[in-house]
Amino acid sequence: TGHGIGHDLHEVPDLPNYGKPGHGLRLEAGLVLAMEPMINLGTRRVLMLDDGWTIVTADGKPSSHYENTFAITAEGPVILTATRDLK
Repeated sequence: TGHGIGHDLHEVPDLPNYGKPGHGLRLEAGLVLAMEPMINLGTRRVLMLDDGWTIVTADGKPSSHYENTFAITAEGPVILTATRDLK
């Protein structure tokens, strides 16, 4: 799940990785969000490990995760995460 960014690393609102078009969070100017898409080879269900931070898939299959931070402005979205050198 993605999330708001502000004084703390993880803030409201939550930004789910799935849902129905036209439902959920309305993107408005002033929001700064981290979008965290995941691709799982198995279930979308996840478990948190005892360290309180590490997330794994419930079925133990591989998963890929990426985080991109962006701001919603009156002129439109602005990507804040540096991606220029990604290949």
